[in-house]
Amino acid sequence: MLIMTGVVALATGLFLAPLSKEFDDQAMSRALAIAQTVAKIPDLGRQVQTTEPMSHGPVQAEAEQVRRSTGAEYVVIMNQRGIRWSHTNPWEIGRHVSTDARDALAGSEVMAIDEGTLGRSARGKVPLRDDTGRIVGAVSVGIAYESVHSRLIAAIPDLLTYAGVALALGSFAAYVLARYLQRGTHDLAFADISALLTEREAMLHGIREGFIALDGDDRIRLMNDEALRLLDLGTGQACRHVDELPIPERTADVLTGRVHGSNLLTVCGRRVLVANRMPTDDGGAVITLRDRTELEQLARELDGTQGLLEALRSQDHEHANCLHTVLGLLALKMYDDAMRFVTEAVGVRRLAAKQIAERVQDPLLAALLVGKATVAGERDIALHISMRTCLPDRLIDPRGLVTLLGNLVDNALDAASESHDPQVEVELSHQGETLAIKVKDSGPGVPDRCHEKIFTEGWSTKKTPSRGKRGIGLALVRRLAERSGGTVEVANRAVGGAEFTVILPCALAENTAVPRVHGRVLGCGGGDRVSPASPKG
Repeated sequence: MLIMTGVVALATGLFLAPLSKEFDDQAMSRALAIAQTVAKIPDLGRQVQTTEPMSHGPVQAEAEQVRRSTGAEYVVIMNQRGIRWSHTNPWEIGRHVSTDARDALAGSEVMAIDEGTLGRSARGKVPLRDDTGRIVGAVSVGIAYESVHSRLIAAIPDLLTYAGVALALGSFAAYVLARYLQRGTHDLAFADISALLTEREAMLHGIREGFIALDGDDRIRLMNDEALRLLDLGTGQACRHVDELPIPERTADVLTGRVHGSNLLTVCGRRVLVANRMPTDDGGAVITLRDRTELEQLARELDGTQGLLEALRSQDHEHANCLHTVLGLLALKMYDDAMRFVTEAVGVRRLAAKQIAERVQDPLLAALLVGKATVAGERDIALHISMRTCLPDRLIDPRGLVTLLGNLVDNALDAASESHDPQVEVELSHQGETLAIKVKDSGPGVPDRCHEKIFTEGWSTKKTPSRGKRGIGLALVRRLAERSGGTVEVANRAVGGAEFTVILPCALAENTAVPRVHGRVLGCGGGDRVSPASPKG
C-alpha cells in the first residue's frame, strides 16, 4: 500500500507539472492573440503618431474597450521610444514601460511571463505598424497570473479525486492479494518459508528412502539423492517425464500409477524396490521407494534354511522308519536281511549325491540340487538330473546361478505338484563358455498369452501365500539372465508341462585344466537319471 501511495503521488505530481505549463502557454497565447487583434485596429498607428499620450485620448479609449471585452489585465500601447499611450492606471500614461519591449519594437512577436507595474502576468507583445507597414510602436497585453494559478488550483480537487479512487482500488487489490498470499503460505512469513525450504531440502536428501514428486503430467518435480541411487540415475532429472528415464517398464508403470496397489514390488537393476504412490490435490503424486534387496536376500536365505529344515525333517522321518525296520529285523533274528537293508538304504543316498556331484562339479549348485531333491521326495515329486547334464567347476558367478536355478526349480516343483504324476527334470550343459539351463515340469504348462507376463514383477498364477509375496522369482530370473547378457524363455512341452530355458554366455571361466573327480577324468556322457529315493516311495 505504501508503494501504491507513492506511485499515485508521483503520477499526480508528473501530471500537475505539465498541466501548469499548459495553463501558462494558454494564457500567453491568449495575450498574444489579443495583442495581435489590437495591433490591427485601423488608424491606431496613425493615432499614436498624431496624438499626445493622454488618459482621455482616443488610443486609451480603444485599449480600455478591448481590455474590458476580453478580460485582460491590461492593454498597453506604446510608441517606438517605449512611452505608454494607454494603461489601466491613467497615471502610468506618458511614462516609459517597465518591461523590455525591444524585440517587439524590432518586429518580433513575444510571449513571456514577466513582472511589471501590475505584478506577475502572462504577456504577449507585437509590433504596431502604420498604414504603410512601418513599425511605429508596440502593443503589450497581459493576463493576470493569478487567474492561471487559480485555474490550476481549481483542477487539483478533481485530479485528487481520481487519484484517491485509484489509490482506494489499488489498496483494496493489495489487501486481497495479501490475504490470498497469506492463505497460500499458511500465514508464514518470508523468513519462515525460507527456513522451511532449507529444512525440507536437508530432510529429503538426508532420509534413507527414495522420494519422487510428480506433477499432473508425470513429469518429475523433485527427486532426492536416495531415489537417484536406487534407480541408478544421475543428477539433473528434474522436469523429465518418467517414461524418458532409463528404467525398466515395470518400474515406470509403478511410478506413473499405471499399476495400482500398495507396497508394489519392482526390480530395477540389481535392486528389489518397494514403491508406494500417494496422489496429490493438483493431480500429481508423491512416490516413496524402499530398498528391499537385502530383505529379499534374507527372505530367500530363510526360504533356503526352511527347505533345509524340511529336508532334515524328511531325512529324520526316513531314518526313523529305517531304524524301526532294522529293529524289527533284528528282533526277528533276520540278521542277513537287516544288513542287506542297511546297505541298500545307505547306498541309494550315497549314489544319488555321488551322481549329482559327478555331473555338477560346482559345490554350491550340487548342494542346491541335493537339497531340492530331498524336498521334492518329501512332496512325492520325482526330481531328475538329465543324462545330458555336465557342468564343470569354473563358474564365474555361482551365487547368482544358485538364485536363478533355485527359483526355476521352486517354480517347477509348485507347477508339478498339480499333476497326477509330478516330475521335474533339470539339465545343465555348456558349450565353451556358454551355459544352458533347462528346467522341465509336468504341470499344467503356461498359456501362450502369458509367456511374457510371467516374468513381470507381481504377476503370478498362484495364490498369494500368507508369508511373503508372489511374482518376484521369475522376474529375478530374467533380471539375472539379462544382467549377464543372457536370455530366458518358456515353452510348453508336447507331453504336457512347461520348459524354461536360460542361456548365459560367458558364464564359465576359460578352461585351463581338465577337471578331475576322485583322481579320474570327469565323464558326463553316460549314466542313468538321478532320482533320489523317496521314503514314501
